[in-house]
Amino acid sequence: MTESFFGKEKISKIIIKLAPPVMLATLIQGLYNIVDSFFVGRFSESGLTALSIVFPIQLLILAFAVGSGVGVNTAISYSMGLKDEEGAKRASGVATPIALTLYVIFALAAYFLMPVYARLQTKSLEVINDVIHYGRITSVCSVFLFLESVWTKTIQARGDMKTPMFAQITAALINIVLDPLLIFGMWGLPRLGISGAAIATVSAQAVASLIVLKKGFYKSPNIKYYPMELKRIAHLAIPNILMQMAFTIYIFGFNMILSNFSDAAVTTLGIYYKWQTFFFIPLTALETCCVPIIGYNYSAGKYDRVKETMHVSILYGGALMLIGTIVFILAPRALISVFSHDPSVLDIGNIGYRIIGLSFIPQVTAIMYPTFFQAVGKGGRSTILTIVRNILLFVPLGYAFSLIGLNYFWLTYPITEILTSIVGIILYQGFMKKITNKAQTMPIIEEKKEE
Repeated sequence: MTESFFGKEKISKIIIKLAPPVMLATLIQGLYNIVDSFFVGRFSESGLTALSIVFPIQLLILAFAVGSGVGVNTAISYSMGLKDEEGAKRASGVATPIALTLYVIFALAAYFLMPVYARLQTKSLEVINDVIHYGRITSVCSVFLFLESVWTKTIQARGDMKTPMFAQITAALINIVLDPLLIFGMWGLPRLGISGAAIATVSAQAVASLIVLKKGFYKSPNIKYYPMELKRIAHLAIPNILMQMAFTIYIFGFNMILSNFSDAAVTTLGIYYKWQTFFFIPLTALETCCVPIIGYNYSAGKYDRVKETMHVSILYGGALMLIGTIVFILAPRALISVFSHDPSVLDIGNIGYRIIGLSFIPQVTAIMYPTFFQAVGKGGRSTILTIVRNILLFVPLGYAFSLIGLNYFWLTYPITEILTSIVGIILYQGFMKKITNKAQTMPIIEEKKEE
């Protein structure tokens, strides 16, 4: 099945078959993130600001949860490309212990450091209190997120996108239903405010993890295989984790920069990232689908199919991201007013969102090239792109533009994505030229040996 599908089927057909379930699942997930903020925003402005402040912490946890899952996914895909089913099972078997170990570390750290983090971000006691409550609940109960992430990636590596889709849709619906009930205390339930939103979120994550448990959980291999498998998965996972961590760092940096202007500026940024989750669904789906396709064909030596996968993905991604660009340019106030009617937030976002919208299309290549290098196991190149984008460009440019004025700050987005894409193109073309030349010379070498 895998050989005939990943190795022989037309690339565009593979993506069209795999992407819709992922897109639907991500769409529903994006909707419940939006609904989460919608109800919290209706409960209090301080709660909405708190969500923006907690967002980098959630991203950091997600970085290790999803990053380790991507490492497992890539290891499985690579083994399957080599027709090494035992290697694929070993990688699947160590996924759960990895997830549980990471969970314990983050749960403890987040619980004790959350008050310190909150006070770094704002001076409002009300917002600080909301950050602590929401952040502690979502962090201490993040075990479900870690398990669901690695089990989902294990399932997706084998070409099953429907089970994770069902899990995400079910979880999203549960979260959407529980949000108003727990936040506002409906149907006789206690009025929990932002804590209710956190409980709704972790409840949904618990349901999702139970759904993917049966297909995603594999028996642990013999302990003697752990050093080898952990080394292999870490090599593949670390670039993705670093990329996500760098994303967290730059959001944290942006919050610090914008807090010098006002809490409204921080809220504006937070609302943008809620909408970004929604509008970037096509790109997220393409990333998810490309990893097993590229990983399989690269390990099988089918480099033309690897190249075709990238070309098709970038073409589809650019066409779909054009929709987001148009919406952000034409209707920024409509996007913001879903969550907030604060005049300051509306005025800031009216200018900022139009500028950010210009970054959507170049962001396709800025994100797809690191994904490509992760899929082929070249973590160094992926890390270079991550450092260029999130460390060398985003925060320094954001700070520099903020010195001119708040409206200029938003130029950071399109300029960063364009520059990162240029670096990505250079690295990608160099890599493809190298492996293509290597593939062309191998038959010649074999012929000489035969002579």
